Amino acid sequence: ATALLDRAVERGWGDRTAIMTPDGLRWTYADLLARANRIARVLVEDLGLVPGNRVLLRAPNNPLHAACWFAVMKAGGIAVGTMPLLRAKELTDVITKAQVSHALCDARLAEELDAARPDCPTLATVLLFGSGQPEGLDARAAVKPPTFANVDTAAEDTALIAFTSGTTGKPKGTMHFHRDVLAACACFPRSTLKASPDDLFTGSPPLAFTFGLGGLLLFPLSIGAATLLVERPAPEFLLPAIAKFRATVLFTAPTSYRALAAEVKGHDLSSLRTVWHLAEPCPP
Repeated sequence: ATALLDRAVERGWGDRTAIMTPDGLRWTYADLLARANRIARVLVEDLGLVPGNRVLLRAPNNPLHAACWFAVMKAGGIAVGTMPLLRAKELTDVITKAQVSHALCDARLAEELDAARPDCPTLATVLLFGSGQPEGLDARAAVKPPTFANVDTAAEDTALIAFTSGTTGKPKGTMHFHRDVLAACACFPRSTLKASPDDLFTGSPPLAFTFGLGGLLLFPLSIGAATLLVERPAPEFLLPAIAKFRATVLFTAPTSYRALAAEVKGHDLSSLRTVWHLAEPCPP
């Protein structure tokens, strides 16, 4: 968080666009920093988070989800991202394996998390956002100061536990250190992606998936670029967003590329400079 967000503002990127949404919402780097700091204060001051606590994040790809991720980093917590489509049984497996104590959840995705809670004794605190409630995360964060003293984590402290998809059995929690996150930003993007601060990233993978976390949040922020977060990444939403906002870098999976190709007629995708995929072979 210090390297990717606080220092971005310190080096003069505060007024640069960090996150955009298809409905026209725009956050600068300074906006994202202030919101992450306020949420970090809620975690520590209101919810009693201490460094090392695991925090479940459950939301579609949107700016507040990104702010929550950075807030967990700032407070010294360990982020445990979850795919929006996970059901109660799958959430239970993740929560019990990671010994999650706190959860920040988009109100639209609360139902399955509520159903999982009786089987998750470690999960003591759930806070919703987007609910409009006075006790929700949004309302609590709004009254907090926009500053926060980041926890001085070590290079080999765990930053996130990313769960595998479970193709060979139950999902396995893979631990990634703070240095791993920074190494991911320093290696592939610099050597191969070769993006610039003027690029606009977008795509479909959830931020809970490390492909999405890197490609749609960490990689662009590491170079001062912007990201266009699309909550509903189906072709009928993603294609118009690419055309309208002139996205230049696209991250998605081969299955999604096949779906996009079938619907591409009538959409101006000439702005795309480079596209990336993973997880399965991509047909010519």
